[in-house]
Amino acid sequence: MSKNKTKIKYLKIALRFILLIAIVFIGFFASIYLGLFGKLASEKELADLNQVQASKFIDRNDQTFAKIYELNREAISIDALPQHLLDALIATEDARFYEHSGIDTRSLMRVLFKTILAGDKSSGGGSTITLQLAKNLFGRKDYAFLSLPINKTKEAIVAQRIEAVYTKREILEIYLNTVPFSGNTYGIESASQKFFNKSAADLQLSEAAILVGTLKANHSYNPRLFPERSQLRRDVVITQMLKYEMISKQEADAVMVESLKIDYSKNPSKNSYYLKEYLVDQTQEILDSINAKDNEDFQLKKDGLIVKTTIDAGIQDILESNLKEHLKKIQSQFESQYASNKPWENPEIWKPELRRSKAYQKLIKNKSEDEVLKELSKKRKTEFYDGEQYQVVTASTIDSIQHHLKFLNAASLSIDPHSGDILAYVGGLDQNLSQYDFIRYAKRQVGSTFKPIVYASALNQGLEPCDYLSAKEISYKNYDNWKPKNASKKDEIDPHLNYSLKSALTQSLNVVSVKVLEEAGIQNTIDFAKKLKIKSVIKPEPSMALGAVNMNIKELALAYSGFVADEIPNKLNLIKSISTIDGKVIYEAPKTHHSENPLDEFKRLQMLAMLQNVVKAGTGRAITYTYGLRQAIAGKTGTTQDNKDGWFVGVTPHYINVNWVGHNNQKIGFKTTRLGQGAVSALPIFAKSYAEMINNSEYNAMTRAKFKGLNQNILKSLACEDTKRDGFFKRLFSNKKDEKEFESKKEEEKKKKKFLGIF
Repeated sequence: MSKNKTKIKYLKIALRFILLIAIVFIGFFASIYLGLFGKLASEKELADLNQVQASKFIDRNDQTFAKIYELNREAISIDALPQHLLDALIATEDARFYEHSGIDTRSLMRVLFKTILAGDKSSGGGSTITLQLAKNLFGRKDYAFLSLPINKTKEAIVAQRIEAVYTKREILEIYLNTVPFSGNTYGIESASQKFFNKSAADLQLSEAAILVGTLKANHSYNPRLFPERSQLRRDVVITQMLKYEMISKQEADAVMVESLKIDYSKNPSKNSYYLKEYLVDQTQEILDSINAKDNEDFQLKKDGLIVKTTIDAGIQDILESNLKEHLKKIQSQFESQYASNKPWENPEIWKPELRRSKAYQKLIKNKSEDEVLKELSKKRKTEFYDGEQYQVVTASTIDSIQHHLKFLNAASLSIDPHSGDILAYVGGLDQNLSQYDFIRYAKRQVGSTFKPIVYASALNQGLEPCDYLSAKEISYKNYDNWKPKNASKKDEIDPHLNYSLKSALTQSLNVVSVKVLEEAGIQNTIDFAKKLKIKSVIKPEPSMALGAVNMNIKELALAYSGFVADEIPNKLNLIKSISTIDGKVIYEAPKTHHSENPLDEFKRLQMLAMLQNVVKAGTGRAITYTYGLRQAIAGKTGTTQDNKDGWFVGVTPHYINVNWVGHNNQKIGFKTTRLGQGAVSALPIFAKSYAEMINNSEYNAMTRAKFKGLNQNILKSLACEDTKRDGFFKRLFSNKKDEKEFESKKEEEKKKKKFLGIF
């Protein structure tokens, strides 16, 4: 009797335990189904996958230059694909694909009993093509220790909904157009183009088996990195096809005796990556505002929207190609100058970069830094990008960091100075080297490109282009005895030699520029810069005269518009309008407002003439004499301390182009000024690009235009000798000290200076 009671007691406990497990399981499933762990795609949303339309970005001439998709892949119709490709996929990934409804219960039970109960690790997986598709489409989220069961359950629910919406053939098409392959490639068409330089429609049996074989582990079976391993995996695929009688033994044997062959595509990447990313974010910000305000649901990646931009696709292409060509040239010179003591091999430079890497962050959680460094020093087969293509190498993670650190970067921005429209936007050299958008995020010292702002401020304070200032070097006692130096020693041979403002700007003389700032006044110049739309903080120090000012490229472009336009645009424009696929305008950019130019027309034209002289006879003369450009062009070069940054701003009647060349890591600069100066590192990007525009009749209205208002009165105000020696009495009575306080002149000294000037 007592034994029966005991049995009943344990039976009740067992039943309660089973019931509890069932309740927990049902509750767990229900919570996922009801969206407590994130909204699941409905059948309607899944049905829209085949209805989504790519949104288009069009330039100012209505030319489409970029598209954005929900499934950002190169698609191909399943009807164009060879049957042996589909058979290879099914035989390897989901042999019962046509028999289940998204979840293969039989395969799951096999995995459960063989792997978990029998300990047979060769039993395979229970995932189906539809389950993989659900994962590829919607990804996985981190739910800590519950991540696997939650994500798997979500995928199972979505997989069954996919099966309810699509035919098996449609599922295969969506899967093959979205699945990730080796080499960071998505979709069978892109993978085929990358590894075999042909359309997926033309894949042979062996080639199809190679690509399908990579799906098990994209990196491990990459046919470029690991050809032997990839060939073995190809043979596994062929064996599976033979097992399910999809090919004959003769066909299988013919493939398996072949050595692995690929025809790797080496197409260079497009720099439009930076422009496209910026446009997507700007457009999405506008759509978010419209959706919130008007209770709409416009989706950039699904609704086939038409985004009208200010970009000129032709200029964009010209800038991208010339920037890349020029950087390729100076990159080799940059590396050769560092034949020894390469900065990218300095641990003080590469270690901080390594510590920011994902590999380091993952390992440091459980290891000491010494152990991590040892692990990341191990060499393996990988790919290095050389600026044009990927090369297979045997290298460590540390080697990879050092390799990427040796590359220079560049950026180029072109605007219409009158409207503020952005015409071209190249945020970096190559996204394979760096995805950092320099135009969007960076602030750097702008070097001598800031000097025209100082000189313009001085004109506003009453100085004239033909006023003279000494090039003698002076130490400023009230600024820690700071002593600016001229770039050339010849400028200090004669302590009584003076340079006109026109000549000093033309030759970019540092000592004279500081004295020009002293005459203009530091605060006056800061206030003047703000009126030119410079929003960055400018430290009130004399070094600002030499460009020790951290600014963004966009600010510099707007500031220079003040030398061309009567009024200054308040901001730069990129997106003009957004329309639906049927033409309904849902957004139109507000009219750009302008501000009064802080320079009156006469002084503005004087500055413009001075900047023209920089191009004709000064630091920018390569434009005239090396590149032979005789059009209406003004400009200014710039080089920062220790040759960290090279700048050039090109100015024409309807076009301003700002170029920067340097390194993302500010601890790395050019070894010599000969290569690092803006006239060599940055100017050629403008010169070569503008020369190409000149030769294109489409841009005649822009390149043949003249600067309006540059008449004889303006030119006459600049008609003076470049240099002038002090008169006899000034040499006799002038202060010969080499040190003074900055901005310490008293009224009596100003009168004395005026008196001495008559001699």
